[in-house]
Amino acid sequence: MMRLALHWQILIAMLLGAGVGVALNVAAGKYRMDEPLAIANGGAQLYGMSAPAEIHAGSVWVEDSPNQILIQIHRADVPSDQSVRRVVVRGTQKAPRENWPALPVGVSQVGAPRVVESLRGLLAKDPEAYVLFQLHGRAPARRVGDVSTALGGLFLRLLKMVAVPLIVASLLTGVVGLGRAERLGKMFGRTLAYYVATSMLAIITGLVMVNMIQPGARAEQFDEPAAAEHSGPMGKGLGAVLFEQLETMIPTNPIAALAEGNFLSIISFTLLIGIFTILVGGQAAKQIGNLAEAAFEVIMKMTIAIIHLAPLGVLFMMLSATAGQGIEVFRTLGWYMATVALALLCHACITMPLILKFVARRDPWEYAQAMSPALLTAFSSASSNGTLPLTMTCAEERAGVSNRVTSFVLPLGATVNMDGTALYEAVAVLFIAQYTPGVDLTLSQQIIVAITALLASIGAAGIPHAGLVMMVIILQAVGLPTEAQGLILAVDRVLDMMRTSVNVWSDSCGCAVVSRFETDEPDEAPYAGPLDS
Repeated sequence: MMRLALHWQILIAMLLGAGVGVALNVAAGKYRMDEPLAIANGGAQLYGMSAPAEIHAGSVWVEDSPNQILIQIHRADVPSDQSVRRVVVRGTQKAPRENWPALPVGVSQVGAPRVVESLRGLLAKDPEAYVLFQLHGRAPARRVGDVSTALGGLFLRLLKMVAVPLIVASLLTGVVGLGRAERLGKMFGRTLAYYVATSMLAIITGLVMVNMIQPGARAEQFDEPAAAEHSGPMGKGLGAVLFEQLETMIPTNPIAALAEGNFLSIISFTLLIGIFTILVGGQAAKQIGNLAEAAFEVIMKMTIAIIHLAPLGVLFMMLSATAGQGIEVFRTLGWYMATVALALLCHACITMPLILKFVARRDPWEYAQAMSPALLTAFSSASSNGTLPLTMTCAEERAGVSNRVTSFVLPLGATVNMDGTALYEAVAVLFIAQYTPGVDLTLSQQIIVAITALLASIGAAGIPHAGLVMMVIILQAVGLPTEAQGLILAVDRVLDMMRTSVNVWSDSCGCAVVSRFETDEPDEAPYAGPLDS
């Protein structure tokens, strides 16, 4: 396998991970306790928990399947009519029938089960139930998936480890290498124009597709559509989010921004350093340029070494993504998933290649081959920021784009250019509108969806769970209930992988577009760049 080209290694690893994950899902995806398990008083703090959970004496019973998790806990230290609680974990309200065990002796009644949409939500709402499930109730496929998540996460951490120093060194090298602040302004203008144009084209593609297919009208109706408790962010307005990101661009502590990996703060501060380095000029500018270029060479060497681990990382991440995904959700939300996938495919395989061919003047197929390791890694990891070092390496080493362009366009794109995410949000909101009885969004409301999705795709950059934040903003803009996003959370992971690949592909194409105009522009005042004596 090591003799194959990197993109073939990654593709084989991705297919192998997906195949093994699906096989595990089918063969070992379910587990049901025959009898409740006795538990003693104590406490436990598992990986990922900020504090230990208190465990009470009694018993626990668990049924685990890819589509839902049932947990029944009996506490021996409380009155019998309050001693049993039941929890259902599922990402969609359409799930198999709840087949609970008999109540413990002496208990005659139990309240309605508490419903949460994910294990993350269970950890936030009921740490004791989360710990008992993790210790005693996981199906074999889920256990393998959890181990794969941890191993794949190590590879992603390696990529994120070099992301910040790579951004700083490459961006500073590129800005100082421009030689004039005016050229930086022109590059920024072209980059921003490209990002806005492609994001709007993506949103329009999504709106056209969702209006043609009408997935909400075809979807199977769920029972009790608002029953689940949602732990996602709620209630932020678009203006508040945009202003918060404006504040983020002006870091009060640049060192803290570097430590926290806040890309917007890092990019803005590094740009300012580069601009004022150009303005100072002279020996100081040469020394800073030399230092930045030397640091870039070292970090890039480290990045290339890490990239050789990409096939293993992709294998584990794909195994993690497929081992615990239920089949039922694909039947209930099949039309919605098909609409999103088809819209993303049209944008990635029609719109972007046309831009490459006629604007960037690059062969789309050759360019896609050059960027394929980054695209496949983005698909398996669902992380644009984590894939950034690999994207930069592919653009420079395989696609032949200059570091001056990649160092500016790609870090900025990974932060604010999210074509796939903007398209996904627009389709999701219209799906929810079509699904909700009595709601029919007019043309003017759909225009509001398009504009809000465009602004939110920029404003929500860098926020944890940015997709959920963006969706809440758009739902509020057209008057739809924010809790309706619970309908589609179950398939968010799969669609997140698709839209992240489109995000990275759009960033990569942006490099080619900006590079073409940078190449065509005459260099009136050549800069005696770094490492010159």
